[in-house]
Amino acid sequence: MDTLNITGNIGGMAALAAAAMLVGFSKTAVSGANTISLAVFAAVLPARESTGVLLPVLIAGDVLAVLTYRRHAHWPTLWRLFPAVAVGVVIGTGFLFWADDAVVRTSIGAILLLMAGVTLWRRRSTEPAGTATAADRDGTGAKDAAADGVAVGDGTAADDGTAVGPARRGRVMARSYGVLGGFTTMVANAGGPVMSLYLISAGFRKLGFLGTSAWFFLIVNTVKVPFSAGLGLIDGKSLLLDAVLVVFVVPGAFIGRACVHRINQRLFERLVIGATVLGGAQLLLR
Repeated sequence: MDTLNITGNIGGMAALAAAAMLVGFSKTAVSGANTISLAVFAAVLPARESTGVLLPVLIAGDVLAVLTYRRHAHWPTLWRLFPAVAVGVVIGTGFLFWADDAVVRTSIGAILLLMAGVTLWRRRSTEPAGTATAADRDGTGAKDAAADGVAVGDGTAADDGTAVGPARRGRVMARSYGVLGGFTTMVANAGGPVMSLYLISAGFRKLGFLGTSAWFFLIVNTVKVPFSAGLGLIDGKSLLLDAVLVVFVVPGAFIGRACVHRINQRLFERLVIGATVLGGAQLLLR
C-alpha cells in the first residue's frame, strides 16, 4: 500500500485531516456524520485501501467517545446486536474478496439510502401528526431513556411504563440491522449510519444513543482489525499515516462534546438521518 505518498500532497493531507476531525466530532455529537469522512478518504486514497487507513482513526474516536459517554450505554441492546453483527462481519469479509471498488461503493450507498427511507417511513407511520414521540417530548434530550436502562421501541417499556412494541419485532429489527451494520462496517467502515438508524428507530435519546454507539463501535472496530490486516488493508505504511491523522481526531471530539448539549433531540435525529442520506448519495454518485 503506497498511502504514504499522500503526505506530499498538501491538499490531500488537509482533506484527510479535516475528515479525521469530523470523525472525532461525529463520535461525540452527531453519529453518522462520519460517512462524509468515509467519502473523503475514498476520494483521496484508493477506495479499498482507504478503509484500512480509516479504521484506526475510527477506533481513536471510539476511545474518546467511550471516555465521554461510557456511563450511558444500554448493554442489553448491545448484547442483542452482537451475534447478528458477527454474522455481518463474516459476510462482509467474504464480499471483500471478490468485490471491486465500484461494487462496494454502490452496495453501501444503496443500503444507507434504503435504511434512511425505512426509518423516515417508520417515524411517519408511528407518530401521530402534531404530537411528539417518547424520545423527544421534552425537546432537549435532557432525560435519557437508555441511560435509565430503557430502550424505547425495542419491545421494552416506555418512560410511562407502557409497552411500546412486541418483543418479537424488536428482536427481528435488531437482527436485521445487526447483520447490515456488521456487513457495512466491515466492507467500508459505514456501519455508523446503519446503527444510528437502528438506535433512533428504537427510541434512544441523545446520551443513551451516544453511549451505546460508543461502546458498540469500540468493540466491533477492534474486532475488525485482524480481518482488515488479513485482507492487506492495514500495514506498516498505513499505520504511519494513521499516526499523523489521529492527532486531528482529538479536537474534533472536544468540539462535538461542547456542541452536543446545544442540539435538541429532534434536530439531533434530523442531522443523523441527513448525514446518512448525504453519505449514501456521495457513495452512489462517485
